Amino acid sequence: MNASAKIVDREDLPRRTEQWKRAGEQVILCNGAFDLLHVGHVRYLQGAKELGGKVVVAVNSDRSVRALKGEGRPAIPEDERAEIVAALECVDAVVVFSEPDVRAIIREIRPDIQAKGTDYTRDTVPEHDAMAEHGGRVEIVGDAKNHSTTAILESKRGKP
Repeated sequence: MNASAKIVDREDLPRRTEQWKRAGEQVILCNGAFDLLHVGHVRYLQGAKELGGKVVVAVNSDRSVRALKGEGRPAIPEDERAEIVAALECVDAVVVFSEPDVRAIIREIRPDIQAKGTDYTRDTVPEHDAMAEHGGRVEIVGDAKNHSTTAILESKRGKP
């Protein structure tokens, strides 16, 4: 499947995930800015896929990245970040979202699993309450948090 076919509108996402669930697939939700895709992102998304099921990636909109990371971010526009993430084999669908977290998406698609990176624990995932509302679970996947877009950008600007 080509990358652009994996990018779905917010309104279409519940329909697609419901089709997968009816077919017996587990739905796994991942999220992040994915600004300057790096090996930590790839390992996180591959770790989510290893849980078994369809991986949906919610990519922060440009506006929400600026609110979270500050002026000058994102380095790459949301449509390009979505396309890059969608090009990964381990990703089944990508949606862009503008809220500060993915609680609304969780309530819309009711994923079986929310996969988060190793900078979290199950108890510190901000949306664990929304997952608990429908009996979903949180899993921590990927490698140790040794990579970050912020650190990469700061090193390119000559900051320690």
